[in-house]
Order: sequence, then structure tokens, then C-alpha cells
Amino acid sequence: MSSSSSTPVASTPDKLNVLSFSGKNKILHLGWMAFFLTFFVWFNHAPFLSAIGETLSLTKDQVKTLLILNVALTIPARVIIGMLTDRFGPRLVYTAILAIGAIPCFTFAFAQDYNTLALSRFLLGFVGAGFVVGIRLMSDWFPTNELGTAEGIYGGWGNFGSAAAALLLPTVAIIAAAIFGGDEGWRYATAVSGVVMALYSVIFYKMARNTPKGATYFKPKKSGAMMVTSSGDFWLMMVFKLPMYLALALLAWKLSPAGVSLLSQSSVTLIYIGLAVLYIYEFISSYRFNKEVFTTPVPDAHRYDFKQVGILNILYFATFGSELAVVSMLPLFYQETFNLSIVMAGVLASSYAFMNLMSRPGGGWLSDKFGRKITLLILTAGLAVGYLLMGILDSTWPLALALLITMFCSFFVQAGEGAVFAVIPLIKRSMTGQFAGMTGAYGNVGSVVYLTVLSLVSYQVFFFVIAATAVVGFFALFLLKEPEGVIIEEMPDGSFAEIQVSHS
Repeated sequence: MSSSSSTPVASTPDKLNVLSFSGKNKILHLGWMAFFLTFFVWFNHAPFLSAIGETLSLTKDQVKTLLILNVALTIPARVIIGMLTDRFGPRLVYTAILAIGAIPCFTFAFAQDYNTLALSRFLLGFVGAGFVVGIRLMSDWFPTNELGTAEGIYGGWGNFGSAAAALLLPTVAIIAAAIFGGDEGWRYATAVSGVVMALYSVIFYKMARNTPKGATYFKPKKSGAMMVTSSGDFWLMMVFKLPMYLALALLAWKLSPAGVSLLSQSSVTLIYIGLAVLYIYEFISSYRFNKEVFTTPVPDAHRYDFKQVGILNILYFATFGSELAVVSMLPLFYQETFNLSIVMAGVLASSYAFMNLMSRPGGGWLSDKFGRKITLLILTAGLAVGYLLMGILDSTWPLALALLITMFCSFFVQAGEGAVFAVIPLIKRSMTGQFAGMTGAYGNVGSVVYLTVLSLVSYQVFFFVIAATAVVGFFALFLLKEPEGVIIEEMPDGSFAEIQVSHS
């Protein structure tokens, strides 16, 4: 083995300072603004669901199906984007997402029929994969004792894009309708969001860097599939890949004649067969990629425990999965439950995502300060209580109290997300993009499951189901190992670098 170095490889001498726009702080701001715009565009439909339904004469089932379609493509996209990010770097990959993602935004804005609307919403799920890119970007710019906070700021401030869409776009729509006439101002509002995102892709490409000057950009030792380091981890990885395919099958069922009849039964059957074939293909290709682990022990320098990734997948299913689902339906929930106008319902619903500004950075900071595992245990317990309260909320409750409960629930959800991604980069730095992609995809699996549940049950049962899955995540956490010691990463020249991962 070559000699190792204890020099940090992912830090710069300046301190984390949100008031600064130089060094690594500039990268933090460029990153969260990119993520903000992807979320702004990804959820630009949420405040207009009733208006879109009226314009195109949609049924309630068709409107709810749009919510599921919006998060479906993000399941495979986050996994693929994670691999591309580890290979090509965040600068190029994020730029491509920002630029290309504007196209389906425009086709959605000016769709004249439900099929075009649905296809555009499905393709916009690609934009939701941008989150993964920034997780890798932050991990290469910030040292471990600041990483949780930096990831939290990136995720929290970026996630606020959904709240900003609910707050700002209805006003933009009203102004557009006043200028151009008619009652379809939502079209202009959603199109404007796409223009802004496309313009920002140029700014990001010109100003962002993958790593600090002189630092090494670690890439996986092999590329083509996710690397595991033991035979047991291989089987566990394939078990955790299965729900991603099942979620897509669930979506296909929802689009079948048994659901909203967007697809014929024969088409859905072909999708089922295609998903089965793809899973078998991934199983075979992953086995070929990792076949050495069945015969040859992996050196300690390359080892990691996949169980850590699996537990974080479960937690992100409950945290980010529920956020995606709730952000999509909350304006309609407030509008129907309390008989509010579309603008007022959007403003109140934005309180859920508004908490991202402090909650997600707070979750990362608590993890940096007090440890990853204990922070996740407390936040996951709070999440379960929050959704239990949301489930017993109805029109007889004071609106102010409903708002407080929404914000209480949101705090634990988003702080939990920040705490999850405070752990991801500490498993194996060179595979951060792939881990972030898989865990991020589980957030979308959760949202597909939750939104499908919502299409079948009442709002109250929907919230109770989320609370129950949070309890499952809480117990899974007892199997999580607190990251400690060092990560050993191989340098391009064959030497090894030690990266400190203790939270103190």
C-alpha cells in the first residue's frame, strides 16, 4: 500500500459565512440558488392545481395524478445523476439540468390537452435530481466540522424554492392575466420560472468550480454501477433497489384503466414487463461489476458498510418523501378544508416549505454539534408526532393553530432531511454522488407511495400513514453506526488520504 496523508482534501481556509460571497461561501450560494430554482420550477404547478383543472376540464383524479407524475422520473434520475456527478463533476452536470429542464417547463405551461400536460409534468421530474449534484459539491468544499451545516443550508435554502413558488407565482399569474387578458395567467407564471432557470444555468457554469484550487476531485475506483465491498452488502443493495422499481410499477398502475385511464392495460402490462427486465439486467450488471467481492476480500482502504446507506434510505423515504407529497397537496388541502382563496391557500401552505430556511440548516448544525445518530433519533420522533397532529386537524380548528401545527411538523421533517445528508458524505467520499442519488431517490419513492395513498384515502388517513412510516424509520435508526475516525480515500497517484469524520 502506498503511503497515506492526513491532510484534509475538501476544505479551504476561510470559515463558513453566509454573509460572504468568496471562496467556498461563493460555492455555497451558487449551489443553493441552483437548487432553489430547480425546486421553484419543479413545484411551479402546486399553487395552480385548481386553475389548471378548470382550464383543461380535468377530473380530481387527473389532477392528483399530475402530483404523482411530477415526482416519478426523479426516482431513476437521481440515481443516474448521482453517478454522472461522481464521474463528470457538479459544475457540468448541474448546468445541464438547469438548461435542459426549462424545456418541459415551457411545454407544460402552454399544454392544450391532458396528455401533453401529463408528459411534461413527468419529464419535469428530471429537474428534481439537481439536489444530488449540490450534495457532492458541498462535500468537496467544506470540512467535516462544517459539512452538516453547509449541506443543511444548501438543502434548506434550496428547498425554499417550492415555498417561493407558492408565494410568488399566483401574484405573477394575476399580473399576467391583467396584462394579456383571459383567465390563464398560470401559463405565463410557470413559463417565466423556466426562463429564469435557463438563464441561471449560464451564470452557474461561468462561476462554479468542482473543488477548491489544488484539491483532488475523488472519483469512484470503478464506474458503471454502485460498488459494494462485501457479498452481504451486494444482496442488501439489490433489496434496496427493488422499491424504486415497485414505485414506478405503482405509478403505472395509477395510470392504468384501474386508475385514471391515461394508459391502456396493454401498455401498462408492457411497462410491468419492462421494469422486471430492467431489474434483472441491473442485478446481472451489478453482480458482474462487483463479482470480486464474492471471492476476494476488499482492502480496508476501499471498504464501507452499505447498511448505513440503507438506513438513510428509509429515513429519507419518510422525511423528504413526505415533504414532496405534502408540498404538492397542501395548498389544495387548505383551500378545501378552510374554504380559502387560491392565493391565501398558497400563502398559508408555503409556511410548510418556508421552515426550510432554518430547519434543514438546523438539522445539519445539530448533527455537527451533537452527533449524527442522536440528532436523527430526536428529529424522527418529532416528525411522527407532527404528522399525527396534522392527521387530527380539520375545519373546526382555528386557522392560526392549523398554521402552527404545519410549521411544527415541517421543522422536524426538514431538520431530519438535513441530518440525513450530514451523514451521507461521511460513508465514502468518492461515492457521495451515488449514495446521495440513491437516498434522494428514496425520497421520491416515498412521495409516489404517499401521493398514491392520498388518491385512495382522506387527508387525515394520508397524514397518519406518514406518521406510521416515521415510526419505522425511528426503530431502524438503532442499527445506524455513528460515523467516527477517518475515511481513507485513494488518490489518483495511488497514495491514500485520511479524512477526519468525527463530529466534534
